[in-house]
Amino acid sequence: MSAKDKFHQAVRQALIQEGWNITDDPLLVRYGPTNLKVDLGAERIIAAQRESEQIAVEIKSFLDASTVNDFHAAIGQYLHYQLGFKYNGWSRKLYLAVPLEVYRTEFDKPLYQDSLQAFKVKILVYRTENPGIEQWIE
Repeated sequence: MSAKDKFHQAVRQALIQEGWNITDDPLLVRYGPTNLKVDLGAERIIAAQRESEQIAVEIKSFLDASTVNDFHAAIGQYLHYQLGFKYNGWSRKLYLAVPLEVYRTEFDKPLYQDSLQAFKVKILVYRTENPGIEQWIE
C-alpha cells in the first residue's frame, strides 16, 4: 500500500461533507527527534460553545491478506500517535478510520473488541461504496 491508504480521499471528502475543516494532510506530530504523521487533522467550530473541536484521523484500508496483521499495525500506530499527542500537550481526539465491510466482518471478534476497549481506541467507520461516514464510535 502506498504512503496514503487507498481510501484517503474518500474519507477526507466525507469529513468535509460533515462540516470538518481539514487543517493538516498529513498532521505532523513531533515526538522529540522523531516525526510521526497522522493521515488527517481536522477541526470544526461548535457554535453553541464557540470553541473548536479538533480531531486526527488515521485511515486504514485493511487490504492486506491478513486483517489481523493490518489491525496489529494500526493499533501500534494509534498508540504511538496518542503518546505523541500527550508529549505535545494536545487534546485533539484521535480516530482510527476503518472500512464498513471490515468493521462488520471483523470488529465483533474478541481480539478486536478487547483491544479497542483496553486501548480506548475511537473508531470512525467509513463506507467505501457510496463514500461517506457511517458511524463514529467513542
